[in-house]
Amino acid sequence: MSIDVNNESGTEVDEQAILDIARYALARMRIHPLSELSVIVVDEDAMEQLHIQWMDLPGPTDVMSFPMDELRPPSKDDEEPPQGLLGDIVLCPEVATKQGAEAPTQHSMDEELQLLTVHGVLHLLGYDHEEPDEKAEMFGLQAAIVDGWRSERGLTGPSPAPTVS
Repeated sequence: MSIDVNNESGTEVDEQAILDIARYALARMRIHPLSELSVIVVDEDAMEQLHIQWMDLPGPTDVMSFPMDELRPPSKDDEEPPQGLLGDIVLCPEVATKQGAEAPTQHSMDEELQLLTVHGVLHLLGYDHEEPDEKAEMFGLQAAIVDGWRSERGLTGPSPAPTVS
């Protein structure tokens, strides 16, 4: 799995954790090990520009995903996953800091960025949360991935509650 993390935000973030949870999420979703992903960490101004340009919405947001090859998890256990370029996930640590502090289970910026990374991966794989049934599926899968990753690392305490907008 080729995953690049590029921090352009000026904020110190745990890039290794972002890389690790992205790799874990892609493996858990059975994405081909030679697929490629890019994660870019930007400041609020850059995120706001992207949010306006691509979503026609004001202000910065927490995470944006830009899919490339529209890869999907294999539908059968014995099916070979396709290889390709997943796309880009863009994260904003300033928004993540605010969301983590306002969440029902307050958590750190880095924990929120980990959650947002998984959220971005799921969007790249075609998951969405516009409809109630889609939201239940996506957020359930998101929680299972974050919980599994945290458990494997011996991290204790509650996992971050979904705060994704």
